[in-house]
This record gives sequence, C-alpha cells and structure tokens, in this order.
Amino acid sequence: MTQHCGFAAIIGAPNAGKSTLVNALVGSKVAIVSPKVQTTRMSVRGVALVGDTQIVFVDTPGIFKPRRRLDRAMVDAAWAGAGDANCVILLADAKELATNSSGHAANDTHSIIEALNANKRKAALALNKIDGMKRTDLLPQVQQLSQKGSFEKVFLISSLNGDGIGDVKDWVASRMPEGPWLYPAEQAADIPSRLLAAEITREKIYLRLHDELPYACAVESEKWEERKDGSVKIDQTIYVQREGQKAIVLGKGGATVKLIGELARKELEELFQRRVHLFLFVKVQEDWAEQREHFRALGLDYPEA
Repeated sequence: MTQHCGFAAIIGAPNAGKSTLVNALVGSKVAIVSPKVQTTRMSVRGVALVGDTQIVFVDTPGIFKPRRRLDRAMVDAAWAGAGDANCVILLADAKELATNSSGHAANDTHSIIEALNANKRKAALALNKIDGMKRTDLLPQVQQLSQKGSFEKVFLISSLNGDGIGDVKDWVASRMPEGPWLYPAEQAADIPSRLLAAEITREKIYLRLHDELPYACAVESEKWEERKDGSVKIDQTIYVQREGQKAIVLGKGGATVKLIGELARKELEELFQRRVHLFLFVKVQEDWAEQREHFRALGLDYPEA
C-alpha cells in the first residue's frame, strides 16, 4: 500500500467554527469549542485517515487585526500554520456574512483573502453554518468572495451537523503528497496531555462564564503526578487579571470553580480513559498576557514589542 500524508490548515476569522470543523473532520474532540471569539490560542493538530492517506488538520487561531502582544502571537501562529501546510481551507461564517456584511467577521475574512492573494497562496473556501439558510442567500456570498480571491474549490458545509464534511475530507485527501504516515493509525491528535488538560478547563470556564468573564484568563497545568493506581493528579492554575474576575471564577463559597472542575474532570477522564484528580487554583496576575512563560506554555512565539 502506497501511503500519503500531509498537512491541511484551517484558517479564518475568529468564531468561524474552525475548531468544530477540525473535530468533525477528525471524528473526535481535539480542539476546545466555545461561543467566545478567539477561543483557540495556538495551532492544534488533529489526525484523520482516508484510505491510505493520513491528513494532519491544523486548527489555527482566528486571524484578525491584533491589538495586544498575545493577539499578534496568535495571528502569527495562524499564518505559520497556513504557510507550512500542503493545502489551506479558508472557513467563513455564512450566517454572519449574510446578516452583517460590513461587520468584523466580514472585514477579517476579506483581509485574509487579500493576504492570500498577496502571497500567491491558493486555498479552498468553505462557507460554514449553512444549516437553515436558503441557497439563494448563499450564492451571492460565494460570488462576492470568489471575486476577491481565486479559490481552488468551494464547499457549503455545517460543521455542527456534518453537512459537506465528507466532501471536504475527500478533497483534502486528494491533495496530500505521497509519503509515510507521521502518526500511528489510532492517534487522533498531536497535543501534549498537560496542554490538552489546561485547554479543556479553559473551555469549561468560557462555557460557564461566557457573559461574565471577558477575554482575560489563562489556564496552566502546573503539576502532573502519575499515581501507582493508574490515575493522575493534575494541579492547574487559572490566571485572571483582576480581583473582581477572581471572585467571578470562584463564585459564592467556591461553587463556580467547583462546578468548572467537575465538568473538566469528567471530560478528561473520558479522554484519558482513567481516573483524574483535578485541583484548581485561581491566581490574579494582571500582566499574564504579557508574560513570556505563558506564551511558552501555549507553544506560541513571543513577539518582541
């Protein structure tokens, strides 16, 4: 059997549904998902098989006009993932484009197309979240975006319910070069366990505190202790920027952080297939988003000011 293997980068504006798409393409959860924009902070690799072809899907951070050092690092990581890939898929939120053609998502998508054109980088276009939309509402979007960029292929998909996902996967497989597989057949992701555990907890924070907590927290797995009974003890620190945010995360009598811990522990036990002892600590660090060690923990390069 002749093996094929390569990388496919999923790029797009924040909240276009890139993580949901990668999870759907891989068939298991490899990237965290929340309604909050800019949830994904570093490139996550999910591994999928199509016949004799292994595809490494790269879930990248949303590309937008950066304002902070962390923003710049995330956008740089997204473009680096696209630059190293064998093929690129630009994902756009069809519902958002249809209802707000001059909003942030549309402007960010158009800027991405301009950057692809400037770098002579070919890509496929995937309009996401089409469930419930009329085809007559979708065709103008396809025409408008196709006029701005030259796309190799156009897909109409719903990452959430699976519409069109198989077509995307088959097309990407056809683009992969001949070469040996990079991962064992049963491996679905390339992300360190400590980092995945921190990401799962951060997802639960966002899902629980979406309205109350701004884009201002980070989670790190500070300690990882393998126990003789096969279980693992994980100590995680949740970093926030202000005392008021700490109070929100803790909740009355510590109820909120306890619930977050329970939700994260249950999912981690399912992912790791073993008992997990999870302990969460909340710490105020006003400038955590500027600290070099936090960038390193996320696998991001530290942009110099």
